[in-house]
Amino acid sequence: MEPMDLSSKNLLVVGSVLSFLVAILHIALAIRPKLYDYFGASKLSELTEQGSSFTVWITLGLVIMFIVWGFYGLSGAGIIKQLPLLRVVLISIGVIYLLRALMLPSDIVKFTQHAHPFRFIILSTGSLLAGLLYLIGAFGVAK
Repeated sequence: MEPMDLSSKNLLVVGSVLSFLVAILHIALAIRPKLYDYFGASKLSELTEQGSSFTVWITLGLVIMFIVWGFYGLSGAGIIKQLPLLRVVLISIGVIYLLRALMLPSDIVKFTQHAHPFRFIILSTGSLLAGLLYLIGAFGVAK
């Protein structure tokens, strides 16, 4: 394995931390479904109030996904052993985060029109940051 650029390692570590934080946020959503309203997912809150376990299962699935993403970032940083398809997965994670970040322009416009709270801009910006961290970090990972 070729040596990795120190900055790529740091980028992937920070990306991992963001993924783990998002996983914790989703754990909070599973425990306190009323938080769905706070984050703009009122339909999920309604489903939970109607007794549906669908939202909990979907949210727990997202928790697992974000934890796996965090471990892939740590693997790319060389902190844990190399996971399968490392570079491809890191790039995929970065692309998915960037796709989520595409909501940022709309969030900014809606915020200026007082239709969205500022936290939506923060979430979209966080997705943009995480996506860039994973993508740029992935290019420092040995092929």
